[in-house]
Amino acid sequence: MSRIGKKPVPVPSGVSVKVRDREITVSGPKGSSRWVYPATAEVAYDEASRSVQITRTDDSKRSRANHGLTRALINNMVKGVSEGFSKRLLVYGTGYNCKLQGRTLCLNVGYSGRSQGRVSQFELPVPDGLEVVVERDAARGDSEPASMVIRGFEKQKVGQFAAEVRALRRTEPYKGKGVRYEDEHVRRKQGKALTSTG
Repeated sequence: MSRIGKKPVPVPSGVSVKVRDREITVSGPKGSSRWVYPATAEVAYDEASRSVQITRTDDSKRSRANHGLTRALINNMVKGVSEGFSKRLLVYGTGYNCKLQGRTLCLNVGYSGRSQGRVSQFELPVPDGLEVVVERDAARGDSEPASMVIRGFEKQKVGQFAAEVRALRRTEPYKGKGVRYEDEHVRRKQGKALTSTG
């Protein structure tokens, strides 16, 4: 059996699980999530031990692949509705800032006017089920960048929106300006040195 797939998924108190017609529904304090799991997997919820057990129907290559995947996705559902997921983004650059206007995230990340077909401020509507908190709205030198946190109970949505925000201005390697994840390492490069002739 899959080393991951054979591990039962513990269900904390305050979270309810329902399995019916190849669909699992997980509800908790953060929200409710549903997923139709693949036909190669069997999912059972044990009320006594408060755990979800995943088995596979056969030992085909597809079944083995889906075994661990099903367990991982169900575990993420349980964690999401009980604890939630979050991504912290840092915005480096003089004059760079991020603000929240209602359900719209506004970012100034160094583009001026409409040069090269780019707008000076990006406005991204926050998807349903996500929450964005701006911790520091403007960068104050390299030591204190602007920062924001994206939260939600669906891991895929949190990661997708964070990736879209980061893609607006990826960190360049010379001055380190741009948007990056909190735990992202940026390899810095040295610029060209001026040499005097004569």
